[in-house]
Amino acid sequence: MPETLTLYTAKICPYAQRTEIALAEAKAQFTRFEIDLQNKPEWYAPKVNPASKVPAIAYGGPAVPPDQPSPESTKIAESLVLVEFVGDLFPESGIIPKDPVKRAQARFFIEGISSKYTPAWYGFQMRKGSVEEVYKAIEYLQSLLPEQGFAVGEYSIADIAISPFLARGRISLLNDIGSWPVGDGPKLWETITTGKFARFGKYVNDLFARESFKATFDEAFVTEAFKKRFSNIREAK
Repeated sequence: MPETLTLYTAKICPYAQRTEIALAEAKAQFTRFEIDLQNKPEWYAPKVNPASKVPAIAYGGPAVPPDQPSPESTKIAESLVLVEFVGDLFPESGIIPKDPVKRAQARFFIEGISSKYTPAWYGFQMRKGSVEEVYKAIEYLQSLLPEQGFAVGEYSIADIAISPFLARGRISLLNDIGSWPVGDGPKLWETITTGKFARFGKYVNDLFARESFKATFDEAFVTEAFKKRFSNIREAK
């Protein structure tokens, strides 16, 4: 009998969606519990994740309601750790490449997301960085892409790691949710997905067409949440 698995997640969170995509790729049976990040349950930090962040997984132990996590279950957190955990639990999912070279390439691509893309993007959206840093980060990731397919050819942990961030970046740009002048967001999205970034644009489209991505992304919810949460970014500039 498989071990019980409960995922603590939040629709708005790109890190949490990483784990949801991995579980969808694995066709895993699990219990999903939504955490309100603005009003977290008092039991969450002491009983699930002391850092009080999502995503987190409670694995094993008796079957219990998700809001009554058992001390007998193993608690695991951090999105990239969880994505690989799911890949190890469900090797038939194929999200962790079997070939050691491709596995290393996937992890190298993820390192570029963490060290280059996300700092550049959030720095730009929140007024601390320039759009040129975003261009440089995307140019770097594009240089790692093969001529066809996903980050290492086959779909993998690398693609799971970036999809949620690109989706939220697209929402922000197309709806002008950021510090840039009104009207510039849609133009920037076109710039980073066409022309010299056409290969990256094709990659993005392939990511968004993946069933596991579509099944775990509530675009309407995230759009409205972003509009509320970041409505004053431009005024605060």
